[in-house]
Amino acid sequence: MGETLTDRVRAVILGGDFVPNQRLIEADVCEQFGASRAAVRETFKELASEGLVEIMRNKGARVRVISKAEAVEITEVRMVLEGLAAYKAAERVTPEQAAELRAIVTDMRAAVEANDLDRYSELNVALHAKIREIAGHRTAAAIIERLGAQVVRHKFRLARQPGRAAVSLPQHELVVAAIVARDPEAAQTSMQQHLRSVVKALESSAD
Repeated sequence: MGETLTDRVRAVILGGDFVPNQRLIEADVCEQFGASRAAVRETFKELASEGLVEIMRNKGARVRVISKAEAVEITEVRMVLEGLAAYKAAERVTPEQAAELRAIVTDMRAAVEANDLDRYSELNVALHAKIREIAGHRTAAAIIERLGAQVVRHKFRLARQPGRAAVSLPQHELVVAAIVARDPEAAQTSMQQHLRSVVKALESSAD
């Protein structure tokens, strides 16, 4: 299945090409993506339902601003759901999947040592995605992905905080160790502790 117009506009918002509060002019979006007005309106509605776009009466649409307070709340909800995903992953992990998790963590450590924050961020996303995949809990995964998209800008800023990667790496290592050991309770606890640390970092960051 090819990329839909919604996929393409979502990618542009998440990539930062459309910034928070930016008005989305229908005609401009039609031209940029070679789409009809009807298709663009439908895309705006879909992205509004995902919390990425705000549709204002008689004023069109704009990229929704996610405040720091809302980003904290979203991360608190993710803490519960990602804890569940880690729990399920520990119950279901295969030896092959365990090896994949270990490999990602090894690469994360190398990225921290090389001070390659972009690479570390990519691997962080990959690790959480792999844990969701192993968990096989589609409902939790769908909600986590939708919530994660809303706070992508905040996560990007956090990842660039000096020393943040060095704090989160050992937390990720604990999560992976618990999943690989097939210890669901420890996996859930360590994932929730990791996201609690993200909440604290968000709270102390500039708005």
